[in-house]
Amino acid sequence: MANPNAPVPTFSHEKIETSNFLMIVLIIVAVAIGGLVEIVPLFFQKSTTQAVEGLKPYTPLQLAGRDVYIREGCYTCHSQMIRPFRAETLRYGHYSTAGEFVYDHPFQWGSKRTGPDLHRVGGKYSDEWHRIHLINPRDVVPESNMPAYPWLEKAGVDPAAMAPKLKALRMVGVPYTDDEIAGAGDAVKGKSEMDALIAYLQVLGTAVK
Repeated sequence: MANPNAPVPTFSHEKIETSNFLMIVLIIVAVAIGGLVEIVPLFFQKSTTQAVEGLKPYTPLQLAGRDVYIREGCYTCHSQMIRPFRAETLRYGHYSTAGEFVYDHPFQWGSKRTGPDLHRVGGKYSDEWHRIHLINPRDVVPESNMPAYPWLEKAGVDPAAMAPKLKALRMVGVPYTDDEIAGAGDAVKGKSEMDALIAYLQVLGTAVK
């Protein structure tokens, strides 16, 4: 039988539960350890750090389109993460793999689906279909509640902004060459933001079939 007069251990549940500071510190330590155990191994797995066969960095026009996609908030309604469930692969295609996104900074995975997942949309429709869909979605999908983006047709891509973007991405591991960086501005001259966004959509998910 325990001695009721025995001293209470200095590191008891009672002490932890009655000290806000100690509770906060221990929660932070526990979350940090758990996070490290789950996250650190991912940096050493080939499946998460190496590009899948056939994956290429975005062209300057595709990269400009990706910036438009993010700026206009397309990710708030469309995920780019097909989960490995039969219902999803039957509808959208092969499930998403980390190796397809090693050149994405930041990647566009997510779970919000007001509209369909777009990860395998590349090549599914023609450029003209996408153009009509962006100008007035209901012309091709009558039940769509997506807003229209007609101004993208008139907004031009800034050639001067492309080389710095490619340089920045090369610093974080995207293998752009000096020639690709030097020619980035010329690659988007005369192109609209509509052209760029369509080019980006048409490459999504095409590395894996």
